[in-house]
This record gives sequence, C-alpha cells and structure tokens, in this order.
Amino acid sequence: MAHKPISPLGMIFSLPVIVAALGYFVDIYDLVLFSIVRVPSLKSIGLAGQELIDNGVFLLNMQMAGMLLGGILWGVLGDRKGRLKIMFGSIFLYSLANFANGMVSTLGAYAALRFIAGVGLAGELGAGITLVSEVLHRSVRGYGTMLVASVGVSGAILANIVASAYDWRSAFYIGGALGLVLLLARISVAESGMFRTMEEKTGVSRGNMLALFTDRKRFLRYLNSILIGVPIWFVVGILITFSPEFAKALGTTGPVSAGNAVMYCYLGLVFGDLTSGLLSQALQSRKKVVLLYMLLTIAAITVYFLQGSRSPRFFYGVCLALGFTAGYWAIFVTVAAEQFGTNLRATVATTVPNFVRGMVVPITLLFQFFRRSFGLEASALMVGAICLVAGFAALAFLEETFHKDLDYFEEFL
Repeated sequence: MAHKPISPLGMIFSLPVIVAALGYFVDIYDLVLFSIVRVPSLKSIGLAGQELIDNGVFLLNMQMAGMLLGGILWGVLGDRKGRLKIMFGSIFLYSLANFANGMVSTLGAYAALRFIAGVGLAGELGAGITLVSEVLHRSVRGYGTMLVASVGVSGAILANIVASAYDWRSAFYIGGALGLVLLLARISVAESGMFRTMEEKTGVSRGNMLALFTDRKRFLRYLNSILIGVPIWFVVGILITFSPEFAKALGTTGPVSAGNAVMYCYLGLVFGDLTSGLLSQALQSRKKVVLLYMLLTIAAITVYFLQGSRSPRFFYGVCLALGFTAGYWAIFVTVAAEQFGTNLRATVATTVPNFVRGMVVPITLLFQFFRRSFGLEASALMVGAICLVAGFAALAFLEETFHKDLDYFEEFL
C-alpha cells in the first residue's frame, strides 16, 4: 500500500521540528532569566551598588563560558553519538542545575551553577537545528529552522512573566521543571536519516573538532560563520542586559526594568526571526537577508543612543526594534549548519551559536575596559562598531547555501 505524500506544511510542523522548537524555548527561558533576575537575586545574597554590575558581568561571563565549553562537548558528541542523545543529555543537565540554582546563598555557588547550566544549555539549539535541517527537504528547511527560532526566543517572554509573578528562586525552579517535562516529549522523536546513514559507513571521521582548524579554507568558513552572529549578542549582552544603566545615562524620564527590556527585545526577535525566515525563502538567499538585518541593526542602535529624554515606553519600543533587527539568529545558525558536511554538521551548528554567545565574555570585558576611560555610552558604541565591522567582513566571504544539498561528508586529508 502506497504511503500518502506528506505536504510541505506537514513537514514543517512535524514532531522533530516542534520538539526542537520547545527545546530552544526552554534554552532561551533560562538564558535570559539571569538578566531579568540579576538585581533582585544579587541583592538577596548581600550585594549592592557597583557590585550589582561587576558581579552581574562576572556571572553572565560564567554562564557564557559554560556554554562555550558545552558547545564543544555536545557538538562533538552530536556527530559521534547522534542528534537526539545530545538533546536529551543537555536538557537534563540544565534542568538539574536550575533546580540547584534556586537554592544558592553565596556568589561562588551562584557562579558554579550558572557555569553548569551554561554547559547544559549549549546543546539545545545546535542539535535541534541540525536535526531539523537534515529531516526537512531543502525547499522547506528554512521554514523549519525559522519555526524553531521563533518559538524558541518567545521563551524570554515567559521568563519575564514568571519572574514578575514569582520570586527569583521560584523562577529557576520553574525553568528546571520545564526542562524535565520536555524530556518526555522527546521519546517519540526519530533520529536523523542522514546521521543513521553515516553511522552505517566505515572510515568516516565524525565530530573531528580539530579538522575545523587544520585546513585553512574550512577554518575560514567556520570563523566567518561565527562572526556574522556577533552583532546580535552585542545588542543582547550589552544594550539590553544593562538597559537600566543606559536608560539612566540617556536621560529616560522614568525607571527602566531589565526584565521588560529583555521581554520587548525578545518579542522583537520573534517577529524578526519569522520575517527573516520568510524573506530568506522568498529571496532564495541567506546572505541577502543577513546583510539587510545587519544594516537595520545599525539603524536601531543609532535610534537607541539618540533617543534622549524620552519615556520608558519609548525606550522599550527601541528595545523591540533592536530585537527585530537582531532577528536573523535563525538564518545565522542555519547558514552555519549548511556550510558543512554531515560528519561535522552538529559540531559546527552547536559550537557556532555558543561561541557567539561566548563572545559576550570578551565583549563585556572590552566594554568594561573602555568604560573606565570613555564612559558608558562611548564605550558601548566603540564595542558595537567592532562587532559590526567583523560581521560585515565575515558575511562577504561566506558562500550562499540556500539551494545546497546537505547529504555529503567533509573529507579530511
């Protein structure tokens, strides 16, 4: 009996896509939760004043450093053991770390658990995008990754709602519970056919992280895949995370909440990811869309710093615009996955977004260094300029991958 062909819509809303999207939803919930609860959580363990910024940067960097290490760990394992196993392991580790995070009473314990949670969170997006890219036909895979990113970034909205309704400890407990519930939803998901085919082949090197650095052309592909995403995390890691401090310096007429700034930014990201994904399919190009959104990011940053003594509502509107212009995250990760063969795809797709997130460490350190001499606003503009120039240069050297067939292996000498 012949099987009825699956419609394009049925492929896009298939179980692997939905489960990957929910995994990224939980990932983003926790990723931004710390930015939202930074001030109340640090105050509750006895910190105040300048310590709230300095130790906030420290904890953010610990979380991002964990994601950097986790990106390498889960990426290599994803190519060697399978995409699904990584999605299970990463969310389980993250969930346990979040439960423990709700119990901390010292800065040291807080930092250690942010690091462990970062390691756990690192596997979600890359494994999910890799799985979706491999199970969907190339004509619709852009829609699938768009759905993953759009649903995922809306986790930030839930994080703000939960943090507003409950104390910061309960917010971490809820995040841990969401992760464990998600584990149950993954039981029925099948592994990527491309990965299963690769498993059956002998002599194929899988998850060889060093291979990304031993060939010049491959290394440049990898580096450029990372650099095009750096402007996104300048926006999130600096302009949004420290929005209360920027609002005060810019003369905003009322107090600005970091939680609301994050929520509006990620609301913009939802629409930005949806729009960039649709544009990518319409234009049949990844690179053109990334270029457009980077130019829009410059425009939004300009408005951010020139807004003057406006109301908090106007400030949040600019945060919404910043989120929208940074909404090429789905395209950025898809480009990285499409640049490499099946035996390196999970390694790349998992490490690239986490290296970009990990770039928050040098970005915030550079921001802190410049701030001592140039002040809050000038230092942010200087760091932003560096990030954007790097992004534009990297994009110029990347190949267009919209029509690329992904069923191939990287060959190592």
